[in-house]
Amino acid sequence: MQTDGGWNPYFAGILVGILAVVSVLVTTQLLGKGQYLGASTTFVRAAGLAEQKVAPERVAQNEYFQKEKVKIDWQMMLVFGIFLGAFGASLTDKSYKKETVPPMWSGRFGTSPWCRALGAFVGGVIAMFGARMAGGCPSGHGMSGLMQLSVSGFIALGCFLIGGIIVARLIYGGREYPWI
Repeated sequence: MQTDGGWNPYFAGILVGILAVVSVLVTTQLLGKGQYLGASTTFVRAAGLAEQKVAPERVAQNEYFQKEKVKIDWQMMLVFGIFLGAFGASLTDKSYKKETVPPMWSGRFGTSPWCRALGAFVGGVIAMFGARMAGGCPSGHGMSGLMQLSVSGFIALGCFLIGGIIVARLIYGGREYPWI
């Protein structure tokens, strides 16, 4: 741990590397899966699980759910584990705080939690649409591609970085922030 409460980046990097190797081994060797990263289908299945409670006939008629069964699988547990891991990490480094509207957002768009929720929802819909249109999560491709040292993984993450910088500049303007 660092003295400022954050995690030591070297220690965190080592943990991420170990986690990546273990996840590959568990997913491919123990579970027999060909792909070991990518969770964009998890959110679609979660929506299917919720819809199944109110309109099971619609789920049964849905072409996607006839091919991909509505179920709780390893990917859904992975997403749940990411939430728990991030929450646990924020508790251990004492960075956890309840915050409805982050300061960076309120400085640009105001303090309305409804505006923030709408922005998060619209951003999530756009990201999910892109992931479904790409046939999977592109960031998962970038991460797994980097772990395999593939050229396409480096290109994908380079494009994500450039796209993220452009979008952040468009949304938050060209102002300087403390982390730059």
